[in-house]
Amino acid sequence: MRRSEHVYRSISSISGQLIFLQGVVSARIGEVVTVTAPHGLKMDAEVLEIEGENVLIEVFGETRGLDIGRTSVAFGDTVRLVPLSSDMIGRIFNGSLSPADDMPMFIPEQWRPITGAPMNPAARARPEEFIETGYSVIDGLNTLVKGQKLPVFSCAGLPSKELVSGILKNSRLSKGEGDFVVVFAALGLTFHEYSYYMKVLGEMKTGFVAVINSAEEPVMERLLAPRFALTIAEYLAFEKEMDVLVIITDMTNYCDALREISTAREELPGRRGYPGYMYSDLASLFERAGRLKGQKGSVTMLPVVTMPEDDITHPIPDLTGYITEGQIVLSRELHRLNVFPPVDVLPSLSRLMQKGIGKDRTREDHRKISNNLFKYYARGRDMRRLEAIVGRDGMPEKDIRMLDFADLFEREFVGQASGRRGIGETLDIGIGLMKRFSLEVT
Repeated sequence: MRRSEHVYRSISSISGQLIFLQGVVSARIGEVVTVTAPHGLKMDAEVLEIEGENVLIEVFGETRGLDIGRTSVAFGDTVRLVPLSSDMIGRIFNGSLSPADDMPMFIPEQWRPITGAPMNPAARARPEEFIETGYSVIDGLNTLVKGQKLPVFSCAGLPSKELVSGILKNSRLSKGEGDFVVVFAALGLTFHEYSYYMKVLGEMKTGFVAVINSAEEPVMERLLAPRFALTIAEYLAFEKEMDVLVIITDMTNYCDALREISTAREELPGRRGYPGYMYSDLASLFERAGRLKGQKGSVTMLPVVTMPEDDITHPIPDLTGYITEGQIVLSRELHRLNVFPPVDVLPSLSRLMQKGIGKDRTREDHRKISNNLFKYYARGRDMRRLEAIVGRDGMPEKDIRMLDFADLFEREFVGQASGRRGIGETLDIGIGLMKRFSLEVT
């Protein structure tokens, strides 16, 4: 039963975008609040914390000019709801889900809570069936599977946005069956990044839904944007029976926003100043990916994480690795050699790859080819350490062959400057490389 709306003027203090309110009769975490300034401007806000009759509110906007005595706060008795419609496909929205493409707002078919509906573990279907990204190093060696969570671990200065844009434009279902759409969430973008992604999305025209949050927008929107994107993905997957690939970039900006809000709330910090609940917060996002038994749709997630100081043990990639099912690791060394995408094959892994490849999904010889490419490339990498000690002239011919294979593998299989490749072309290139060095495909 809806309670009558309560309006309060009992603000005790304002700190940045946080408002501290006293004497609140009833409220709930995540409740939508309207803050009315003395000059009449209304701003959206959300309840962050409740302690007795004291409530902490986060304002989505600039709080400059608010007066403690004359500012009113109205509680809406509802959590944030997301308007949903199939007309969202091909549209671009900002971090508050307002249109950012100069087109009118769509007419919602239904509304859903931004937190989504928890997926019953017993109702989950096993992630399987191949999603083709168009990149050989992912499709051939670290295959993405419907319902999987496969993060990309990048470093500052590496071309993660070029990799993301390629997946945005080139990803598709392996057999071309069913409806496929990409839901793209970009968090904390600089002006240059914003312009880049808007250009890419403008070239796509359709087949996507984008939620774009720029760095100049409120920090709280950075926490909401991925939840908007995932709620949209769940609607398209389980209501419209589509296969949805959710790409989120960059989760590091999300975690920094989480830390900023936690600091403002004066919470005890955990590792590197991040809140102790960051693991469960990330899990509340990543675990929304999956498939349901008896339903056609799926939600697959590809989050991008920029590792601070190139440290894969940093709390953000470390916790992400616990929750997700593998990782794609970008290499600074390969980037220096002008290899694109600069994916470091050996530490990269797709734990669900074996569920999505084979005779009925990619090709019968896919597993054998990928195993052999891993094996021979790993040997070549080992030979590089030996070469640094004894020199190339002091090595036997078979070891030199492994060295040359590793170099050519990086340039011709991992490197892909010429555009998208289908899975058949990817596997044929792998076989061709091994044949050129007279290597057995066992």
